[in-house]
Amino acid sequence: MILKTSLNESFNIDWDTWMPVDVATLCFIRKEGKLLLIHKKRGLGKGKINAPGGRQEKRETLEQTAVRECQEEVGLTPIGLVFAGRLDFAFTDGYSLQAHVFTANNCTGEMRETDEALPFWCEEEAIPYEQMWSDDRLWLPLMLEGTRFEAQFVFEGELMLWHQLKCLSQSKTST
Repeated sequence: MILKTSLNESFNIDWDTWMPVDVATLCFIRKEGKLLLIHKKRGLGKGKINAPGGRQEKRETLEQTAVRECQEEVGLTPIGLVFAGRLDFAFTDGYSLQAHVFTANNCTGEMRETDEALPFWCEEEAIPYEQMWSDDRLWLPLMLEGTRFEAQFVFEGELMLWHQLKCLSQSKTST
């Protein structure tokens, strides 16, 4: 089921055969009604609030990428990873990224700031969407309620030009 599409075109992208330049993960750790977020300090999305995550390395599973990125960016190891959804991003400058979104219901380690991220815990009812990528307000509520999703987006810089969002199923382990 398609939830929402803006505009009547997808910028002539054949999403069925589309291949991203990079594959990455995002990992949202949820604990006691709070969500671990970061102030991103460098790279794509610098200055925005997001979740720990980053690009997949060769011979790494998506789950391994999610764990490694959390450890590197914030010093925490997520526990109980659950796949939440997939996000396909095409940018008008030619760059493209596929992000696999995971949630975790706990973590170990000591949270710390790094040169990549300043982590903080946020009440799930107080997510600062206005400081995040504009697509987050479309799919993040689905993730929080345990609904799996797929979405495609076209961005020009930080401006979302087009999107399509599909609900896939209700997860058995929503938190």
